[in-house]
Amino acid sequence: MSRLHVLIIPFPAQGHVIPLLELSLCLVQHGFKITFVNTEHTHNRVINALHGMSIGDGIRLVSIPDGMEPGEDRNDIGKLCAHMPKVMPGKLEELIEEINRVEEEKLACVIVDGSVGFALEVAEKMKVKKAAFWPASVAILAFFYSIPKMVEDGVIDTDGTPVKKQMIQLAHDIPEVDSTNFVWYNIGGGLSQKTLFDYICKNIEAVKVTETLIGNSTYDFEPEAFNMVPNMLPIGPLLASNRQGNSVGHFWQEDSACLEWLDQQQPNSVIYVAFGSFTIIDKIQFQELALGLELTNKPFLWVVRPDVTDDANEAFPEGFQERVANRGKMVGWAPQQKVLRHPSITCFFSHCGWNSTLEGLSNGLPFLCWPYFADQFVDESYICDIWLVGLRFKRDENGIITREEIKTKVSHLLGDENYKARALKLRKAAIETVKEGGESNKCFNKFIEWMKAQEPITSRK
Repeated sequence: MSRLHVLIIPFPAQGHVIPLLELSLCLVQHGFKITFVNTEHTHNRVINALHGMSIGDGIRLVSIPDGMEPGEDRNDIGKLCAHMPKVMPGKLEELIEEINRVEEEKLACVIVDGSVGFALEVAEKMKVKKAAFWPASVAILAFFYSIPKMVEDGVIDTDGTPVKKQMIQLAHDIPEVDSTNFVWYNIGGGLSQKTLFDYICKNIEAVKVTETLIGNSTYDFEPEAFNMVPNMLPIGPLLASNRQGNSVGHFWQEDSACLEWLDQQQPNSVIYVAFGSFTIIDKIQFQELALGLELTNKPFLWVVRPDVTDDANEAFPEGFQERVANRGKMVGWAPQQKVLRHPSITCFFSHCGWNSTLEGLSNGLPFLCWPYFADQFVDESYICDIWLVGLRFKRDENGIITREEIKTKVSHLLGDENYKARALKLRKAAIETVKEGGESNKCFNKFIEWMKAQEPITSRK
């Protein structure tokens, strides 16, 4: 019997690729065949990070160009979003035509990252069944859905620029957001910001009319946001541990030696510090962070990407590495899901990306929040204001989070058992929802049924 063939297309960023590859691996367990389409640049990074390891049977990794030149900066999100819709739709059409021409198993469905709306339009044009996948919090989608009303109410102008700095809350139990921290506004100014705002608006129109919408969240974490996006099927948290497998889709090769180091530490003692794939820290702030970790007098595992600051290897304060050698471990990239499950970890010092947030919650860890851009400020508000499982930092008059502030917040977080107790309640909810009979598990099964049938799903219930 032939397998149902599914094409999956993520936005070219690590926080999008990882959950969609996790979804792919889950679908393979249900008998589907997956063609996973990255941009050429992302494809090369994923392959290099795999370092010869297999991604798993049933998944074929393919690539198409993103429209940018080889040497151009893909971290310039505005430029990337300007180029992709010009080139990628045509290449996607060619790929779908080729699959349906030469593959024994024709395409049954296309699953598109909600941040790549033009791919939904391609599926519509080619009359292929389509679903949108939302990789961020549902609250972010609720904010995006509210853009027309925010324009109408004078919160932002038609370019997405905040009319004034103010706090915006869509509903009770949805994070309150500073208008200057809207996703499209804190990534880049000027032309880049307008490009991104227009790109988001176009995406959301495509997502709104798609047949089925699934999301990497759970009703237990953000019920009010789900009420504002009633057609969303929660199928998260999507974690490798739920299927007893390894996480894939990373852009850097993981240093698994840090797990052996963690084995030597006391239970519930190590601060895990990791800021995702985009965060950049200037040298002064980098040194304050290092000295703050030193001041805590606690063991720490710190992920220091090669590009996190200018010349990261030379940026440490003089003598720092020698002074912390007995209790500090620095790595270029870590197997994060395994690290967060390790019994020696006591808290997660995080940039608050949604994947990291879900991974921390699923392991019952309290947070120290260091958001950088995009949706991370919304996630920080969930952590600190709604779920009450973490603390944010205050910056000094120069915009720096000082070493003393870091020491103070670490002491506060670890000295108050209520943070851990609330985090453990969320961990229980995360585990229960993906178990057989749990809300996310039932929604995932409905999604599988929909892919095998023709009728659209209209609600979670």
